[in-house]
Amino acid sequence: MTSTQSYTVEQLQGDLGASGVGSPYAHTIRFLLTDSRRLLFPDATLFVALPGPRRSGAEYIPSLYQRGVRVFLVDEASLPASWETLFSDACFLVVPDTLKALQQLAARHRQQFHYPVIGITGSNGKTIVKEWLFQLLQHRYSIVRSPKSYNSQIGVPLSVWPMQAFHQLALLEAGISKPEEMDRLEEIIQPTIAVFTSLGAAHDEGFTSRAQKIQEKLKLFRRALIWIYPQDEPLLVEALNALADQREHVPTRISWGHSSASRVRVIDRVVHDTFTQLTIQWTPLGATDLKTSVLSIPFVDAASVDNVLTCCCVMLYLGVDLSNVASELNRLQPVAMRLERKPGIQQCAIINDTYNADLDSLWIALDFLAQQEKHRRTVILSDILETGMDEATMYAAIAASCKQHQVTRFIGIGPALLRHRALFAELPDSLFFEDTHAFDVQRHRIHFHQETILLKGARKFGFEQISRALEARTHQTQLEINLSALYHNLRVYRSMLQPGVRMMVMVKAAGYGAGSDEIAAGLQYHGVDYLAVAYADEGVAIRKAGITLPIMVLNPEQENWETFTEYALEPVIYSIALLESLGDYVAGNGLTYFPVHIELDTGMNRLGIIGSELNQLIGWLNEHASLVRVQSVFSHLAASEDQRHDHFTLQQGVTFADSSQALQQSLGYPVLRHLGNTSAIHRYPNLQFDMVRLGIGIYGVDSTPAIQRQLQPVTRLTTHIAQIHTVQAGETIGYGRSSRVDRPSRIATVRIGYADGYPRRLSNGVGKMWVNGQLAPVIGRVCMDMTMLDVTDIPVKEGELVQVFGPQLPVQDVAIAADTIPYEILTGISARVKRVYFEE
Repeated sequence: MTSTQSYTVEQLQGDLGASGVGSPYAHTIRFLLTDSRRLLFPDATLFVALPGPRRSGAEYIPSLYQRGVRVFLVDEASLPASWETLFSDACFLVVPDTLKALQQLAARHRQQFHYPVIGITGSNGKTIVKEWLFQLLQHRYSIVRSPKSYNSQIGVPLSVWPMQAFHQLALLEAGISKPEEMDRLEEIIQPTIAVFTSLGAAHDEGFTSRAQKIQEKLKLFRRALIWIYPQDEPLLVEALNALADQREHVPTRISWGHSSASRVRVIDRVVHDTFTQLTIQWTPLGATDLKTSVLSIPFVDAASVDNVLTCCCVMLYLGVDLSNVASELNRLQPVAMRLERKPGIQQCAIINDTYNADLDSLWIALDFLAQQEKHRRTVILSDILETGMDEATMYAAIAASCKQHQVTRFIGIGPALLRHRALFAELPDSLFFEDTHAFDVQRHRIHFHQETILLKGARKFGFEQISRALEARTHQTQLEINLSALYHNLRVYRSMLQPGVRMMVMVKAAGYGAGSDEIAAGLQYHGVDYLAVAYADEGVAIRKAGITLPIMVLNPEQENWETFTEYALEPVIYSIALLESLGDYVAGNGLTYFPVHIELDTGMNRLGIIGSELNQLIGWLNEHASLVRVQSVFSHLAASEDQRHDHFTLQQGVTFADSSQALQQSLGYPVLRHLGNTSAIHRYPNLQFDMVRLGIGIYGVDSTPAIQRQLQPVTRLTTHIAQIHTVQAGETIGYGRSSRVDRPSRIATVRIGYADGYPRRLSNGVGKMWVNGQLAPVIGRVCMDMTMLDVTDIPVKEGELVQVFGPQLPVQDVAIAADTIPYEILTGISARVKRVYFEE
């Protein structure tokens, strides 16, 4: 939700050319809402019902109406059929396309303001450049900027809507993945200054060529007065020259690079251990004299240095003397591109979102907090600076949002929060401090235990010292779980489902190594229908984490029936004997209609009721109809991913259809049927039945190359180099002296071994790890806690990050090298490996 100046409903209707249906509305609109979970001020909110691949925003109109919203933007197909009776005092603005209408509203709003608007595009670095410009310019201007990476067809209009008259500068991103998308974004942003950060391979697949991608991105430049770009990209410069020739007014061009054509020219670049020293020559606008400056940048990677140079060009246009920015550049902070969840002290979890305290990013962080499995949720927040909103209104909104997200403890830091502490009275446990030092003095008196803590602080409050105090010190090897990628993969498979088909997600084996509690919490938040685990204790752990979704247990044990009752778990019945055992327990405890799932064996020959036992099963169920209630009937496909066994898979489908239909007819009530697993979802859409079971696909692994290309890797296993030493030709490495070098070599020892789940089969050159952009082979035998890599030809130093698997080295490749399957690699990662959860 974003707020802005107010509009009457009549103004909005006129701007959109919308037809109005329903009652007149007296209040003015200040807020646009596209996500029903972020409602704060219903009286002043317009809900935009956007279409979705599986669910339309219109489905949330009834619940939003109950919560006080009365103005809705819908398309003709989404106008509720019975609106006259169900929503008698609501107002509906009806348009052909709600997304286009949202973009049109934002474009009209943008036209009211005449201060500089910087539109930022490029293959990479858009968010970093935007955030660094904010860090560098926030003391000179009142700035409005895109929250996080809001640069899409929906994100851009939501970024523009907060623009207000008191702002002096806007920083807005524009990202595209296919042709014609930039046409809409340029109409919305209408940049006076257009910035191109870098040219890379990102989203190449959406365009016929790199040249076409450049042409599409440069549509952001077509009306801008100022162009800022890297001079050392010949394809880009050629396209810019062609665009300039088409324009009536010649733009002011400010580029950076190594050539003499660059306004900011790099003369020398020296990379040290922790910083880069740049010598640049530059010419002030409107002048001819050449100046030389030496800049110290607190980053060593080339991409960060390039992004800083882009920022220098923007500052140069805005009249900043680059001779005087050295100290400001040296204080630049890394941009948190994601929300991370890390282990904390006393069994807590820490979501560290410091250096970024604004309202839109706070709503995003609270959503992330709400997905966490801990029962207790704590927010530590600093004053929100320079929003232009009335303080009391803003902090009332924050208090309401914290209550809505079930925050159990609120800690406010800063004089403004201290002044408005009364607004947080409805939160059960709230504390307030004048500054970070005052909190730190009292911190030992605050008992943090088994809770998730969100840290959200403006840069001036120095929340890093709070982070250091609360984060746990753990093993440097860690498994990163990208929840944004997980939800992306969920959407990919959901888009393949037939209408009405439900989704069950497998979270057994600790969520394929990713952590079942955390994964389950996110899946519940994103509306999956069922979860499945292997054993009852996995289900108990999920229930204790606050998960309320129905949970199917694949391998129930007769000794645990009480556990199923206590924690509302639903057992799979795979034999008549198991069904009779459950029936005895249910009858003996005076229970009725115990929920069960019937597993049929259609050819897997592992577990399940075979065809000859079907009549006996039906007879028992009919005779004991009040004891159990069949929730679903299902079976397992043996080889759905393998084209060679398609005939067998289809035969399994026929067998299951016949058997499950016979069972359902005998019961006399509806029963869910599910057969399709990850690969069958797309390979056999006719076998989707009522529900599908999504397994490893949600974690980013699919056996079909075309589907694999649509998925994003969810997990990244990383470690660090503990030591590098040089050995001479003829020396041996590791236990058993199993590897010998034939030249002087540099050997890096990394902090991971078979006790962490890195297979010993990858010893002696079989395995590789990704180090500083290159693959480094394992040398010697994998040890319990350490592994050695040959980095002779790789420039690397001690302490650097090493990727064991992830985006650059897919887990599938590691599995192939280890002569196994990705399932075994993922589920074998040791519990001592720290899990870090984040959202992009």
